[in-house]
Amino acid sequence: MSRLNLSYIIEITRRDFAERFAGSVLGSMWAIIWPMINLFIYIVIFGKLMGARLPGTSEMNSYGIYLAAGLIPWLAFSETINRCASVFPAKKHIITKVNTSFLALLLHINLSETITYVISMLVFFLILLCTGYEFHMSLWLLPVLYYLQQMLALGLGLIAGVLNVFIRDVSQITGVILQLWFWFTPIVYIVDILPEPVRKIIMYNPAFRLIDAYHKIFAFHSYPSFKGLWVLAVVTHLILFFSFLMLRYLEKDIRDFL
Repeated sequence: MSRLNLSYIIEITRRDFAERFAGSVLGSMWAIIWPMINLFIYIVIFGKLMGARLPGTSEMNSYGIYLAAGLIPWLAFSETINRCASVFPAKKHIITKVNTSFLALLLHINLSETITYVISMLVFFLILLCTGYEFHMSLWLLPVLYYLQQMLALGLGLIAGVLNVFIRDVSQITGVILQLWFWFTPIVYIVDILPEPVRKIIMYNPAFRLIDAYHKIFAFHSYPSFKGLWVLAVVTHLILFFSFLMLRYLEKDIRDFL
Protein backbone atom coordinates (compact mmCIF):
# COMPACT_ATOMS: atom_id res chain seq x y z
CA MET A 1 0.00 0.00 0.00
CA SER A 2 1.05 3.61 -0.53
CA ARG A 3 2.19 5.46 2.57
CA LEU A 4 -0.28 7.68 4.40
CA ASN A 5 0.38 11.41 4.26
CA LEU A 6 -1.34 13.40 7.02
CA SER A 7 -1.03 16.75 5.26
CA TYR A 8 -2.59 15.22 2.12
CA ILE A 9 -5.52 13.83 4.15
CA ILE A 10 -6.10 17.24 5.76
CA GLU A 11 -5.92 18.97 2.38
CA ILE A 12 -8.46 16.71 0.65
CA THR A 13 -10.71 17.02 3.71
CA ARG A 14 -10.54 20.80 3.42
CA ARG A 15 -11.38 20.54 -0.28
CA ASP A 16 -14.24 18.19 0.51
CA PHE A 17 -15.78 20.76 2.83
CA ALA A 18 -15.18 23.58 0.36
CA GLU A 19 -16.81 21.65 -2.50
CA ARG A 20 -19.78 20.70 -0.32
CA PHE A 21 -20.78 24.35 0.16
CA ALA A 22 -19.30 25.79 -3.05
CA GLY A 23 -21.37 28.55 -4.62
CA SER A 24 -23.50 29.24 -1.53
CA VAL A 25 -23.51 32.72 0.01
CA LEU A 26 -23.03 31.51 3.60
CA GLY A 27 -20.42 28.91 2.62
CA SER A 28 -19.21 26.69 5.48
CA MET A 29 -21.65 28.41 7.88
CA TRP A 30 -24.18 25.86 6.60
CA ALA A 31 -22.22 23.22 8.53
CA ILE A 32 -23.48 24.95 11.69
CA ILE A 33 -26.92 26.06 10.45
CA TRP A 34 -28.11 22.59 9.41
CA PRO A 35 -27.38 20.92 12.79
CA MET A 36 -29.13 23.82 14.55
CA ILE A 37 -32.24 23.41 12.38
CA ASN A 38 -32.30 19.63 12.76
CA LEU A 39 -31.81 19.71 16.52
CA PHE A 40 -34.48 22.41 16.84
CA ILE A 41 -36.90 20.07 15.03
CA TYR A 42 -35.93 17.04 17.14
CA ILE A 43 -36.06 18.73 20.56
CA VAL A 44 -38.55 21.57 20.18
CA ILE A 45 -41.01 20.23 17.60
CA PHE A 46 -41.11 16.62 18.82
CA GLY A 47 -40.68 17.40 22.50
CA LYS A 48 -42.60 20.60 23.15
CA LEU A 49 -45.13 21.00 20.33
CA MET A 50 -45.99 17.35 19.59
CA GLY A 51 -45.72 16.37 23.24
CA ALA A 52 -43.78 13.16 22.57
CA ARG A 53 -42.53 11.53 25.78
CA LEU A 54 -40.37 8.60 26.72
CA PRO A 55 -42.10 5.92 28.80
CA GLY A 56 -41.43 6.36 32.51
CA THR A 57 -40.54 10.04 32.31
CA SER A 58 -42.54 13.26 32.32
CA GLU A 59 -39.65 15.42 31.13
CA MET A 60 -40.86 17.57 28.23
CA ASN A 61 -37.67 17.29 26.16
CA SER A 62 -36.99 13.60 26.86
CA TYR A 63 -38.03 12.20 23.47
CA GLY A 64 -36.34 15.01 21.54
CA ILE A 65 -33.09 14.32 23.41
CA TYR A 66 -33.50 10.57 22.79
CA LEU A 67 -34.05 11.20 19.07
CA ALA A 68 -31.14 13.65 18.69
CA ALA A 69 -28.75 11.42 20.69
CA GLY A 70 -29.41 8.57 18.27
CA LEU A 71 -29.59 10.44 14.98
CA ILE A 72 -26.37 12.47 15.32
CA PRO A 73 -24.07 9.41 15.58
CA TRP A 74 -26.15 7.41 13.09
CA LEU A 75 -25.78 10.11 10.42
CA ALA A 76 -21.99 10.18 10.84
CA PHE A 77 -21.86 6.37 10.82
CA SER A 78 -24.12 5.82 7.80
CA GLU A 79 -22.68 8.70 5.74
CA THR A 80 -19.16 7.36 6.28
CA ILE A 81 -20.15 3.90 5.01
CA ASN A 82 -22.20 5.28 2.13
CA ARG A 83 -19.48 7.64 0.90
CA CYS A 84 -16.71 5.05 1.33
CA ALA A 85 -18.71 2.59 -0.79
CA SER A 86 -18.39 4.81 -3.87
CA VAL A 87 -15.11 6.62 -3.15
CA PHE A 88 -12.82 4.69 -5.53
CA PRO A 89 -14.82 5.26 -8.75
CA ALA A 90 -15.50 8.85 -7.61
CA LYS A 91 -11.75 9.48 -7.17
CA LYS A 92 -10.76 7.57 -10.30
CA HIS A 93 -9.23 10.72 -11.81
CA ILE A 94 -6.81 10.90 -8.86
CA ILE A 95 -6.09 7.18 -8.46
CA THR A 96 -5.21 6.63 -12.14
CA LYS A 97 -2.86 9.64 -12.29
CA VAL A 98 -1.23 9.75 -8.84
CA ASN A 99 0.08 6.93 -6.65
CA THR A 100 -2.24 7.99 -3.84
CA SER A 101 -3.05 5.96 -0.75
CA PHE A 102 -6.46 4.29 -0.83
CA LEU A 103 -6.65 4.58 2.94
CA ALA A 104 -6.11 8.33 2.70
CA LEU A 105 -9.20 8.61 0.49
CA LEU A 106 -11.21 6.69 3.11
CA LEU A 107 -9.76 8.53 6.10
CA HIS A 108 -10.57 11.93 4.61
CA ILE A 109 -14.24 10.88 4.53
CA ASN A 110 -13.99 9.76 8.14
CA LEU A 111 -12.37 13.05 9.12
CA SER A 112 -14.93 15.08 7.19
CA GLU A 113 -17.82 13.27 8.91
CA THR A 114 -16.03 13.72 12.25
CA ILE A 115 -16.04 17.50 11.76
CA THR A 116 -19.77 17.42 10.99
CA TYR A 117 -20.37 15.19 14.03
CA VAL A 118 -18.39 17.47 16.36
CA ILE A 119 -20.26 20.57 15.13
CA SER A 120 -23.61 18.79 15.61
CA MET A 121 -22.61 17.64 19.10
CA LEU A 122 -21.46 21.13 20.11
CA VAL A 123 -24.80 22.57 18.98
CA PHE A 124 -26.57 19.74 20.84
CA PHE A 125 -24.64 20.48 24.05
CA LEU A 126 -25.41 24.19 23.71
CA ILE A 127 -29.14 23.52 23.35
CA LEU A 128 -29.05 21.14 26.33
CA LEU A 129 -27.30 23.77 28.44
CA CYS A 130 -29.91 26.37 27.47
CA THR A 131 -32.74 24.02 28.51
CA GLY A 132 -31.24 23.34 31.96
CA TYR A 133 -30.25 19.76 31.17
CA GLU A 134 -28.19 17.95 33.84
CA PHE A 135 -25.24 16.07 32.36
CA HIS A 136 -24.23 12.61 33.58
CA MET A 137 -20.71 11.44 34.43
CA SER A 138 -20.91 8.84 31.66
CA LEU A 139 -20.15 11.60 29.12
CA TRP A 140 -16.47 10.62 29.31
CA LEU A 141 -17.40 7.56 27.20
CA LEU A 142 -18.34 9.66 24.14
CA PRO A 143 -14.82 9.59 22.56
CA VAL A 144 -14.74 5.79 23.03
CA LEU A 145 -18.16 5.42 21.40
CA TYR A 146 -17.20 7.65 18.51
CA TYR A 147 -13.95 5.78 17.94
CA LEU A 148 -15.79 2.42 17.79
CA GLN A 149 -18.53 3.90 15.62
CA GLN A 150 -16.20 5.36 13.01
CA MET A 151 -13.78 2.42 12.98
CA LEU A 152 -16.72 0.08 12.34
CA ALA A 153 -17.94 2.44 9.60
CA LEU A 154 -14.43 2.56 8.11
CA GLY A 155 -14.15 -1.24 8.03
CA LEU A 156 -17.58 -1.78 6.50
CA GLY A 157 -17.12 1.14 4.11
CA LEU A 158 -13.77 -0.22 2.97
CA ILE A 159 -15.25 -3.66 2.23
CA ALA A 160 -18.14 -2.07 0.29
CA GLY A 161 -15.72 0.28 -1.50
CA VAL A 162 -13.45 -2.55 -2.68
CA LEU A 163 -16.40 -4.68 -3.84
CA ASN A 164 -17.95 -1.69 -5.62
CA VAL A 165 -14.95 -1.40 -7.94
CA PHE A 166 -15.73 -4.83 -9.39
CA ILE A 167 -19.53 -4.85 -8.92
CA ARG A 168 -20.91 -1.31 -9.36
CA ASP A 169 -24.29 -2.23 -7.89
CA VAL A 170 -22.67 -2.51 -4.45
CA SER A 171 -22.91 1.25 -3.77
CA GLN A 172 -26.67 1.14 -4.46
CA ILE A 173 -27.10 -2.01 -2.39
CA THR A 174 -25.21 -0.32 0.45
CA GLY A 175 -27.70 2.54 0.44
CA VAL A 176 -30.62 0.10 0.63
CA ILE A 177 -28.98 -1.88 3.46
CA LEU A 178 -28.32 1.31 5.44
CA GLN A 179 -31.97 2.35 5.05
CA LEU A 180 -33.17 -1.02 6.35
CA TRP A 181 -30.49 -0.99 9.06
CA PHE A 182 -31.75 2.41 10.27
CA TRP A 183 -35.23 1.02 10.92
CA PHE A 184 -33.83 -2.16 12.46
CA THR A 185 -32.02 0.02 15.01
CA PRO A 186 -34.02 1.69 17.81
CA ILE A 187 -33.28 5.31 16.94
CA VAL A 188 -36.74 6.85 16.54
CA TYR A 189 -38.45 4.22 18.72
CA ILE A 190 -37.56 2.41 21.94
CA VAL A 191 -36.56 -1.24 22.00
CA ASP A 192 -39.23 -2.07 24.60
CA ILE A 193 -42.04 -1.76 22.03
CA LEU A 194 -40.61 -4.67 19.99
CA PRO A 195 -41.80 -8.27 20.45
CA GLU A 196 -39.53 -10.40 22.64
CA PRO A 197 -38.16 -12.55 19.73
CA VAL A 198 -37.21 -9.40 17.78
CA ARG A 199 -35.54 -7.91 20.87
CA LYS A 200 -33.34 -11.01 21.16
CA ILE A 201 -32.29 -10.71 17.51
CA ILE A 202 -31.66 -6.97 17.69
CA MET A 203 -29.06 -7.50 20.43
CA TYR A 204 -26.76 -8.83 17.69
CA ASN A 205 -27.07 -5.57 15.77
CA PRO A 206 -23.77 -3.66 16.33
CA ALA A 207 -25.45 -0.33 15.58
CA PHE A 208 -27.92 -1.06 18.42
CA ARG A 209 -25.01 -1.34 20.86
CA LEU A 210 -23.72 2.04 19.73
CA ILE A 211 -27.00 3.92 19.64
CA ASP A 212 -28.20 2.33 22.89
CA ALA A 213 -25.03 3.58 24.58
CA TYR A 214 -25.72 7.15 23.36
CA HIS A 215 -29.34 6.85 24.55
CA LYS A 216 -28.25 5.59 27.98
CA ILE A 217 -25.87 8.54 28.38
CA PHE A 218 -28.10 11.37 27.16
CA ALA A 219 -31.70 10.23 27.61
CA PHE A 220 -31.47 7.94 30.64
CA HIS A 221 -28.50 9.45 32.56
CA SER A 222 -26.80 6.10 33.06
CA TYR A 223 -23.84 4.02 31.92
CA PRO A 224 -24.17 1.72 28.89
CA SER A 225 -23.42 -1.99 29.04
CA PHE A 226 -19.63 -2.32 29.26
CA LYS A 227 -19.86 -5.99 28.29
CA GLY A 228 -21.72 -5.00 25.13
CA LEU A 229 -19.08 -2.37 24.31
CA TRP A 230 -16.26 -4.89 24.77
CA VAL A 231 -17.97 -7.29 22.35
CA LEU A 232 -18.50 -4.41 19.92
CA ALA A 233 -14.81 -3.44 20.18
CA VAL A 234 -13.72 -6.99 19.30
CA VAL A 235 -16.13 -7.22 16.36
CA THR A 236 -15.11 -3.76 15.11
CA HIS A 237 -11.40 -4.53 15.08
CA LEU A 238 -11.93 -7.93 13.45
CA ILE A 239 -13.92 -6.29 10.63
CA LEU A 240 -11.29 -3.56 10.34
CA PHE A 241 -8.47 -6.14 10.17
CA PHE A 242 -10.31 -8.16 7.50
CA SER A 243 -11.02 -5.03 5.42
CA PHE A 244 -7.34 -3.98 5.52
CA LEU A 245 -6.27 -7.46 4.40
CA MET A 246 -8.84 -7.32 1.61
CA LEU A 247 -7.50 -3.96 0.42
CA ARG A 248 -3.89 -5.10 0.64
CA TYR A 249 -4.43 -8.17 -1.55
CA LEU A 250 -6.69 -6.45 -4.08
CA GLU A 251 -5.05 -3.02 -4.34
CA LYS A 252 -3.24 -3.78 -7.59
CA ASP A 253 -6.39 -5.26 -9.11
CA ILE A 254 -8.38 -2.18 -8.08
CA ARG A 255 -5.91 0.15 -9.81
CA ASP A 256 -5.91 -1.99 -12.94
CA PHE A 257 -9.71 -2.27 -13.00
CA LEU A 258 -10.20 1.49 -12.60
